[in-house]
Amino acid sequence: MNSIRIGHGYDVHRLVAGRELVLGGVIIPHETGLDGHSDADVLLHAICDAALGAAALRDIGHHFPDTDSGLKDISSLVLLEKVKSIIEQKNYRISNIDATIIAQRPRLAPYIPDMIKNIASVLGLPDDMVNVKATTEEGLGFTGARQGIAAHAVVLIYK
Repeated sequence: MNSIRIGHGYDVHRLVAGRELVLGGVIIPHETGLDGHSDADVLLHAICDAALGAAALRDIGHHFPDTDSGLKDISSLVLLEKVKSIIEQKNYRISNIDATIIAQRPRLAPYIPDMIKNIASVLGLPDDMVNVKATTEEGLGFTGARQGIAAHAVVLIYK
């Protein structure tokens, strides 16, 4: 019997000076970037967690701990490629992705097509199987106060 499973991922990182802002593998010009052990790409981290969760394979912190110095400043596109391999070892394939970035600033719409292309390329998916959206929280909460950026993702996998 073929198995279809769904997973949800969520990630958040604090905005800090002195770091590049990387979302979906795209460097976005901004006065602050996301703080983290890797490139802190919240969008790709949420997608990784959703894919791993759908396969009941824990989360990216389990597979790629921030105590591993070999992962310092690693591109999250590399982590996404590794997650793809991890779930494929269990005979799962990613069907499609729907993700939302939550950020007050910067305006992300111009960068979303490149994010989609990056994600689809790494996962070997057609672009129309990857959806990325961006929204604000109308000035509310930590994202509205421009203290951080968050992302949610849902990933459908099949065997």
